Amino acid sequence: MFKQLQNLNNISNIYSNKFMIKVVGIGLNGKESLATKTKTIVEQATLLIGSDRHLTYFPNHSGNKMVIKNFFEDIKNLQEIKNNHEYIVILVSGDPLFFGLGRLLLEQFDIEELEFYPHLSSIQLGFSRVKIPWHDAIIISGHGRHLDELISSLRQGQEKIAILTDSKNNPQAIAELFLSLKIPINYDIWVCENLGDIDEKVNCFTPQILASLTNYQFSALNIVILLRKKDLNLSQKELENLPIFGVEDNYFLSFKDRPGLMTKKEVRMIILGELGLKSQQIIWDIGAGTGSVSIEIARLCPNSQIYAIEKTAMGINLINKNSKRFKVNNITSIQAQAPNKLQTLPNPNRIFLGGSGGNLIDILDICQDKLAKNGIIIIALATIENLGISLNWIKKNSWNYQLLNINISGSLSVGNLTRLAPLNPIFLVKIFKKNKKIPRT
Repeated sequence: MFKQLQNLNNISNIYSNKFMIKVVGIGLNGKESLATKTKTIVEQATLLIGSDRHLTYFPNHSGNKMVIKNFFEDIKNLQEIKNNHEYIVILVSGDPLFFGLGRLLLEQFDIEELEFYPHLSSIQLGFSRVKIPWHDAIIISGHGRHLDELISSLRQGQEKIAILTDSKNNPQAIAELFLSLKIPINYDIWVCENLGDIDEKVNCFTPQILASLTNYQFSALNIVILLRKKDLNLSQKELENLPIFGVEDNYFLSFKDRPGLMTKKEVRMIILGELGLKSQQIIWDIGAGTGSVSIEIARLCPNSQIYAIEKTAMGINLINKNSKRFKVNNITSIQAQAPNKLQTLPNPNRIFLGGSGGNLIDILDICQDKLAKNGIIIIALATIENLGISLNWIKKNSWNYQLLNINISGSLSVGNLTRLAPLNPIFLVKIFKKNKKIPRT
């Protein structure tokens, strides 16, 4: 114990005796944001370093001043000039160790040469204004970076996301990016400007409204906070404005932890076309997931009866919620691991097999026995192995088939530019009896 205390004393002596650079975080209200002790530290500096804005907070400073114009170059030069000044203070915004200059300083100087005096970060201030706890928020810097981390967080359906913006990755660009992803969740977007200053502004937007503000200029000092909205039922006006088919993915309720786990709109539209739907049919949707395919069929064919078979309780809950959300009443949800319970269902005219849970052959055997005359089976497959199993089964049982390989890429906004983002490739197998050839739909 005595030796440990000695070591601590030695560390203390190193910190107190060696030359140190004080790095002070400051708010937009300048001097007034500093505690008395920190203000004294700044006032005693023989060399005060900071941006033009930071240095204007101390117009009557008695020591020398140095304006930071290029962080990387100026910090390297500081190594050469530090010995000419006995007391150096660097002013930075907020917390220097939170996406700030502190990281760069630690790369250039020994740790014992630096001392940090953080102020509240813009993220802290932003969440306090929105009045939301932020310990579980995802923090992303958009300063001179691609927003791939934001894209990933949005696709994962993170509940709270805070973004440090720049002139390129500005609030409108973030809203456009979100809309271009077409994910099945919704966010409120808070734009927080000039936090801590007298002209502070904090406003909430829908992504659609924010993206439309192309001519509005937000303050350069802003952050964006995205908060996932609670699931609400669609209004009658929203329902009336929906297309006949091809509903955007974001209208469907989805898995909170896996919002992208659903049949995407572009693929769903091809499936609906290949099914060759008619009025007053019995349709099975096996591995229904969120029920997006069942919902589309139910809206297109209100006189048909759809049986949505899904093995998970969470999926069944989503199917029921989505049925209520879209006000369709011709879907029967069944919690079962197919092929269980398939034998008890009415003979189907159409079958969509979106998930087999490893029981592909057993499911197809029952589908073959139960399928009505002139019926069609559509299988969606993500792997080559399952495609091989399906084709072997088809040939063994003497069915006709048509095969589609679906590779689709959609546009994705990246600042002022656009790139293509691919969906997962899908094999679509259409199966029908050999005794009657069915033309492609």
